[in-house]
Amino acid sequence: MHPTEPTPARTSGGSRVTDDIDARDAGGVLDTLRRLSALGVVATAHGFAVAPPVHVPRPDSSWLRIREDLGNRGAAVAYATWTEWLPAVLTTPRLEALLGRDWNRYTATRDPAVRCRFAASRLLVKYAAAAALGIGPEDIDIAYRLGGRPYLRGLDQIEVALTHTGELMAVGISRTGRIGLDAERADRRLDFDLMRTQMCTPAEAAELDALPLDQRAACALRLWTLKEAYTKALGQGMRLPFTEFGFHLALGGLRTPDGAAALGEEWAFATHPVLGRYLVSTACHDAGLDPAGDTSVGTMLDRRLLTAMTAPGQPGPAA
Repeated sequence: MHPTEPTPARTSGGSRVTDDIDARDAGGVLDTLRRLSALGVVATAHGFAVAPPVHVPRPDSSWLRIREDLGNRGAAVAYATWTEWLPAVLTTPRLEALLGRDWNRYTATRDPAVRCRFAASRLLVKYAAAAALGIGPEDIDIAYRLGGRPYLRGLDQIEVALTHTGELMAVGISRTGRIGLDAERADRRLDFDLMRTQMCTPAEAAELDALPLDQRAACALRLWTLKEAYTKALGQGMRLPFTEFGFHLALGGLRTPDGAAALGEEWAFATHPVLGRYLVSTACHDAGLDPAGDTSVGTMLDRRLLTAMTAPGQPGPAA
């Protein structure tokens, strides 16, 4: 969609901003962020940057970009709507095999829409990981850490992240370290004063206050998604107070509460618009893993699992 020009901000009680200028106008929010250079990526100290999310509307779409992004940049993000993947959920004869351990949860979910969203998101994870690793999606086994964060059983060098909001679902795959995703509708209504006090560092609050009223909530929304993505990557979720770390509004990059550049050059962050109505923010950690960029499943499988899978009397994996 084409971005539109902002409209006057709405206020309540003379000063309290309860609905940003663009809160009901996704195009306006994205246009505001573009003009402020607040959409984009920050590269790591190693020169890698988060690749833009790739739209994969069907399981049989091309997955070449996902594999290329993972090999070239160390991480890849795929997105779709769950309704785009609904035909695959409803018609594939291999659904039970594809869902694997998640089959029982799928069949136990009574609400049809919730059940189909759940299945579609797990299929997206499996197809994205399979494309990156060069194996079949039925060979991917999704498990969950304490708190519900998914991981790929036996593939300890691959990190995955999953987020969804509304009809959007997105999955991140990384071979270099932790990855976190967060998505929000660009037209989400915000209580700016509450966001400012509960989410912002003093430096961020000062930067937001210096902006015109018609730009504040759009930037606060971007900050919110970046902080969600970062804490998810750390495995902390909402347990890490958002006021304890920050980002530069336009340039990105991790900051201390007073606005100084934080130690964390190994992190890369990005915010991208998708489908003309959502923001997807990504946080990627470069831990210096897998410098050769080899994403073949033979080198990614955990050696202990390979040993366990070796039949008695047969040679184990080569050293």
